[in-house]
Amino acid sequence: MLSTKIPIGAFMEKVINWMTINFSDFFDGMKAGLSHLIEGIEFFLNAVPILIFILVAVFLAWWIAGKGIAVFTGVGLLLIQNLTLWKQTMQTLALVSTSTLIALMIGLPLGILMAKNDMANKIIRPILDFMQTMPAFVYLIPAVYFFDLGTVPGAVATIIFAMPPIVRLTNLGIRQVPKDIVEASRSFGATSMQLLYKVQIPLAIPTILAGLNQTIMLSLSMVVISAMIGAEGLGNIVLQGITQMKVGKGFEGGLAVVIIAMILDRVTQCLGKTNSKSGRVMIKNLRNRQANKN
Repeated sequence: MLSTKIPIGAFMEKVINWMTINFSDFFDGMKAGLSHLIEGIEFFLNAVPILIFILVAVFLAWWIAGKGIAVFTGVGLLLIQNLTLWKQTMQTLALVSTSTLIALMIGLPLGILMAKNDMANKIIRPILDFMQTMPAFVYLIPAVYFFDLGTVPGAVATIIFAMPPIVRLTNLGIRQVPKDIVEASRSFGATSMQLLYKVQIPLAIPTILAGLNQTIMLSLSMVVISAMIGAEGLGNIVLQGITQMKVGKGFEGGLAVVIIAMILDRVTQCLGKTNSKSGRVMIKNLRNRQANKN
């Protein structure tokens, strides 16, 4: 056994302090950009009249997921409005939307890179393991150092915590495309880029959407944790219920989070099922074309 403690904590403190001092302009710019994005989405959501928002949400839920989810969406959103938590819900949706969007922008290219390059896969996979298994509270510490208190550090911590599923499942979806379909596409003269964008990604969409579903759920699970460093929204309502010992207030905030989570979960799941049917049709057509060619 080692008799001397390895100074990992002290080393990390020095790294964080060095980054805070030397990259302050970068973090300030990043903070300003994220803040404008979150505030812009929040402004748009609040600008839509509540009734119009609910009707559009119900229509989309009915179109994508069916009558049952549409009814639940309407009743759930009306309940949130009745609890006077509409503003906080829009703040939460703005935070989750921003985090999910950025996680997709970073995660999809990384997933494609992992699927196409075995070395990148071996390097990135342990990093994803680290990101997923590290307690979410730990991400709040450097986020506060770099971005102070507020919604932005909450969004950054949420992005880091919620990104691994979309990376992993993008990689998995592309790797699971049947090899005979890949060979058939190449035999028809498809280039590597055409193969990726016209065959592999479309066939991997159901798996990628499953990753999107998990990313959204993990983003919502960070709502209350982000509230501890000043993020606004439903998480702040739950946190007030905890700190002020107001059980009813905390329950109402938690119920609103559950409603939003269930709506987003069911809709994204049904999106995946719809694209899965399209993928099977595409595979059948490609195999028939290959058989006819032979």
